[in-house]
Amino acid sequence: MQRKRRPDSGNHAGKNAHNAHAGNVNAGSDTAQRLNKAVAAAGFCSRRKADEYIFAGRVAVNDQTETNPARQVLADDRISIDGRVLRRSQPFLYYMLHKPVQIVCTLHDPQGRPTILSLLPEELRQARVYPVGRLDYFSEGALLLTNDGQWANRLMHPRHHVPKEYEVTVRGRVDAAFLERARRGMRLSDGTPLLPVEIEAVGLPRGDTQLRMVLHQGINRQIRRMCADGGLTILRLRRVRIGRLELGTLPRGKVRPLTEEEIARLSGSETAR
Repeated sequence: MQRKRRPDSGNHAGKNAHNAHAGNVNAGSDTAQRLNKAVAAAGFCSRRKADEYIFAGRVAVNDQTETNPARQVLADDRISIDGRVLRRSQPFLYYMLHKPVQIVCTLHDPQGRPTILSLLPEELRQARVYPVGRLDYFSEGALLLTNDGQWANRLMHPRHHVPKEYEVTVRGRVDAAFLERARRGMRLSDGTPLLPVEIEAVGLPRGDTQLRMVLHQGINRQIRRMCADGGLTILRLRRVRIGRLELGTLPRGKVRPLTEEEIARLSGSETAR
């Protein structure tokens, strides 16, 4: 699904980053906005990632390096990253990918492992879409892709608590004490506190267990760390739902565009719950 350019009011419309290397950032009005917001609005990256680029001295305004993300910029200011000038002109794109295992959720991997870029059709590679959040190397399932930096930042921000559902197959049986700890909100062995997790266990024929887990926070590798602390060995970890967007029958390694309704669900009240 693609949408037109977003007005400065923050409504979700926009462009894609297909030609993000030429022209000026056009905010669509004379109103100033923060530099990190302007970079994200250009679809180049999320606002959090924009902060990293700015702090690293990789962003320039009118050919002068700027390291303050709160710097106010206008529509006619020239913003560049690593010498490449940003442009706002094309539609935003919103897709879901069924990520297979042994694929890295980055566009480039220094270790030479296959990345999600290898799965995307040429038009999406050219549009410079990037993942919203992560699935680790040995995990699979639903992964959102976009070139809408503000939308991605909203979904990843902790205050929105977008629920994510996982199917987790573990070796052997799971005792009731582990399930109860997860439901109450456990503390990881390194001291990290966790919000309560919705969790159900179903025994499988060969003696293993399938867990259905709904997480409401974005702790790095949370399920793997929970299971490790509980002495459980994960055999398979698959994300099947993000908010109310289900992976469904999307084949492994394939992408599909989100519908307007799906984009609205994640952009609006659902993320505020």
